[in-house]
Amino acid sequence: MARSRFDRKVVGWALYDWANSAFATTVLAGFFPIFFKEYWARDLAPTDSTFWLGVVNSVASLFMVIGAPVLGALADQSGRIKRFLAAFCLLGVLATASLMWTPAGAWPLAMGVFFLATVGFAGGNLYYDALLPRVAAGDRLERVSALGFGLGYLGGGLLFAINVAMVRWPTFFGLADGVEAVRWSFLTVAAWWLVFSVPLFAWVPRTPRQPHHQASYLAALRAGAGRVGRTIREIRQYPSVMWFLVAYWLYIDGVDTVVRMAADYGLAIGLEAPDLMTALLVTQFVGFPAALVFGIIGQRVGPRRGILAGIMVYLVIVLWAYRMDSAAEFYVLAVAVGLVQGGVQALSRSLFVRLIPAERSGEFFGFYNMMGKFAVILGPLIVGAVAVITRDSRLSILAVAVLFLAGGAILAAIRLPESAGGRVK
Repeated sequence: MARSRFDRKVVGWALYDWANSAFATTVLAGFFPIFFKEYWARDLAPTDSTFWLGVVNSVASLFMVIGAPVLGALADQSGRIKRFLAAFCLLGVLATASLMWTPAGAWPLAMGVFFLATVGFAGGNLYYDALLPRVAAGDRLERVSALGFGLGYLGGGLLFAINVAMVRWPTFFGLADGVEAVRWSFLTVAAWWLVFSVPLFAWVPRTPRQPHHQASYLAALRAGAGRVGRTIREIRQYPSVMWFLVAYWLYIDGVDTVVRMAADYGLAIGLEAPDLMTALLVTQFVGFPAALVFGIIGQRVGPRRGILAGIMVYLVIVLWAYRMDSAAEFYVLAVAVGLVQGGVQALSRSLFVRLIPAERSGEFFGFYNMMGKFAVILGPLIVGAVAVITRDSRLSILAVAVLFLAGGAILAAIRLPESAGGRVK
């Protein structure tokens, strides 16, 4: 890994995770769920606001499910991965900044703006992931992938720490109260995301344009849509890819649902917002070294074994969360999530890179992101629906365990090619 520390394209690529993880921490997992419940949807019943929070996450994910494969193939056909990444990055930045001016009680508007920000975040990640085989290969994949997630935890956690301090001590920052601090926090996320994205666009080389790349976007869109149909048919020729995507769909559903609904769940069972924010902050800083360690583990024992170990930890987390009733327990679970979250994500990405043809990474990562976003349609919707039907938030979090069990079982049974770790790794 020593080389990658001085490799500008690797550092530039990884810094995009540092940049956009501010959205994942401060907005997606941290302030938006709490602010939505207590500020924008304050006139709704707690279970109803949970339902609508699940709906907006699911709708944004559905949009990416429909669009991701075509967007990925379009990037491959046009040879403009960085340009598409820039467009989605800008969408996310502008929408996140707009949350600052969304007025109290306007929960439908808040949902709409959050939808656009989430699409910008998810769409950008599609193209960011597709650049991985352009900046690393061979035995560097696990560590470079983990470096991205590690810097994401560190960068997102650093800004989140500042944002939490703004909320807890607003007068120190020249702000009137915690509400104004949260609103300004959305603007700081947008600025952070924009500024730290610059190294990727400056240092990562453009994707070489192949002879078959189309000159116009319309022609590339048509060709890209056609390639999606062919990929759906051809993916059956890659059984390890097909079954990995099914397993990934299930277990990453559980991972993302825990991230997106943890704060809402904590509020629903009576925990205080400051405790939830501090616990999420702990997750970020534990996640930084843990993601790097998982990269080493994946390199030595194989990415599949590392992912399965993380899934086992998540099962314990969900079962414990079902009976949790104190802030201290929430802190313990936050540490546990931090230990495995980035590792599971990083090793999943590096394992997938080993399974696919490098020249079609945009197209295949379109499907990879499609499965991830399709999963996030199901998870938050299940949590929200169970909460509304049973009026018991604890039962809703327990349902997530089924996703980890099913995904882990399929992943363990897949016959992997030798280059991806063979039968047992």
